[in-house]
Formats: sequence, structure tokens, C-alpha cells
Amino acid sequence: MPDNWQSVELKHLRALRAVAETGTFWAAAEQLNSSISTVSDHITTLEALLGQRLVERSRGRRTVEVTEAGRVLLSHAQAIEARLRAAEADFRAYASGQSGSLRVGIYQSVANKLLPEVVRRFRERWPNVEVEVTEAADDDDLIRGVERGALELSFAIQPIPDGPFDLRELMSDPFVVVAAAGSALARSRPKAADLDRLPMVGYHHGKDHALAEEFLHARGVRPRVVFRSNDNGTVQAMVAAGLGFALAPLLPLLVAVVALTHESVKLPSLEYGHVSWSDALAWFRGRGVPRGCELTARRPGLTCVDLASDF
Repeated sequence: MPDNWQSVELKHLRALRAVAETGTFWAAAEQLNSSISTVSDHITTLEALLGQRLVERSRGRRTVEVTEAGRVLLSHAQAIEARLRAAEADFRAYASGQSGSLRVGIYQSVANKLLPEVVRRFRERWPNVEVEVTEAADDDDLIRGVERGALELSFAIQPIPDGPFDLRELMSDPFVVVAAAGSALARSRPKAADLDRLPMVGYHHGKDHALAEEFLHARGVRPRVVFRSNDNGTVQAMVAAGLGFALAPLLPLLVAVVALTHESVKLPSLEYGHVSWSDALAWFRGRGVPRGCELTARRPGLTCVDLASDF
């Protein structure tokens, strides 16, 4: 038997099915919106490829019958067509945003406060889309994931690395003073100058947490950093223990259990001057706006203070 299966095409199988269903080449051609000669050629080609007679043609009779070999092939052809129709439906659903997956990059603060609500609304709108979440300590790693195609969408802190990205700004996250309850800093809104030479619980250097110390240094304020940690709970615990003050973005503090339940720390804002970071969504330019972006669109000028009551 010839090994020509790779040359069998869907049009050959459809011609065989139409002939079997209608019993004539004329009716099969009408069903397929084709010509009788085209249907006959498809059947002849299929028989030549497989080395088997698939249709019994009788002189003097208008009707034709499918042979036993033809019926064996038809049982598989029907399954092949069904799978193709299923693939078409799946692809249409994917193209319309109703199915598939969405791979999202996140970091700690948005993972706790922003993402759960966004995912809930996303699943209400696209219940058949699977959301895959990747968390990283450094949002620049997530942006690189967007660039190489490992992620469709990522939360990010501006400025992001140069590259082929589109951005949607979400909100501004102001830095606040983290002060031990009962301390002088906790009883009023301190000025930046009030922090000069004071012991400070800082964060390890990075593009985001470096903003706080750069802000102070630009104003000639030089606190004494006595401890560093990137864990918000640890930072607050050290402040509560009297080790020093901290200057940190508000959103991570709002989502830390210590900030919500522990009365030993206060979060006054600075009286003069303002430092904040900007949270945004980033995706690869030219791939289109990923599904779900509109679910995170907030009103202009939103801060995480608004967010705390918004959700």
C-alpha cells in the first residue's frame, strides 16, 4: 500500500463524506458548492494516494456507493473534521479574548492589594481565560519577561527599562514616615530636616527604595542607617522596637499585617516635600493591549490612599 498519507488533504475527505451522504456526485458537488468534475477529481486523487477503491461506480446508474475501505476511512474523516471544527471554535474564542491564558507579572505590594480584586473582575468577564501569575522581587526582571514573551502583561514601577513597551499608569504611591508610636515623629507631620542624623531603618538598595534616601540626600538630610531589610513586616517591627524610623511607600505598608493591626507604629506624611513612586502596567508594544487592562484603569491622579477605600 502506498505511503502517501501526508498528501491526503481535508478537501479529499470532505468530498468522500459528501458523496457518502448524498449518493451522487452531482448532489455532493451541490452540497460542497463545487463542480461535479472537482468532486470526482478529489475522489480519484484520494483513491490513487491510498491505493484503494473508495467509491463503487456503476455504469448506467446515477447513484454511487462507498466501499468498505471508504467506510473505514470515513469513520476517521468525520473525527478529523470534528476536531478541526473544535479547533476553529477554540481559536475564534481565543482571538475574541474569551479563552486562552493571560500571564501576568507582579511584585509584593500589588500582589496583596491590587491583584486579587483585578483577578476577581477578570474572571467574571472572561471565565474561560486562565490567569497565570509570576511574582518577582525586582520588577525589572518582570519587564524582561514581557520583552522575551514569557509574560503578556506586568505591573511595574516607573521608570521602567528602555525597550519596546507600552505603559498605562495606575496610581501614585507616596512615601510616608514609619515612626514608633509615642515618638516625636509620630505626634506631628515631620519635615525632611527633622530626620537629619536620626537612626533609620532602611531598605536594601534598588531603583524603587533608593528613591527615599535620594530624596533626603537631595535636601541635605543624612540619617544614620542602622538596619536594612526588604521585608515590610520586618521594617515595621524594627521601627516599633525603637531601632529608628523608616521612609517607605504607603501601599506595601497598607497590605502588611503589622501596619493594619499593630498600634506600635504610626505613618505620618512629611509636612513639606513629596516623594512617591508610580505603579503602572507594561506590555510589549505592537502585540496589542492585553485583555484585562481596562479592568485596572483607574481615575487620573489616583493614589494608594484612594485605593485603600476604593476596594
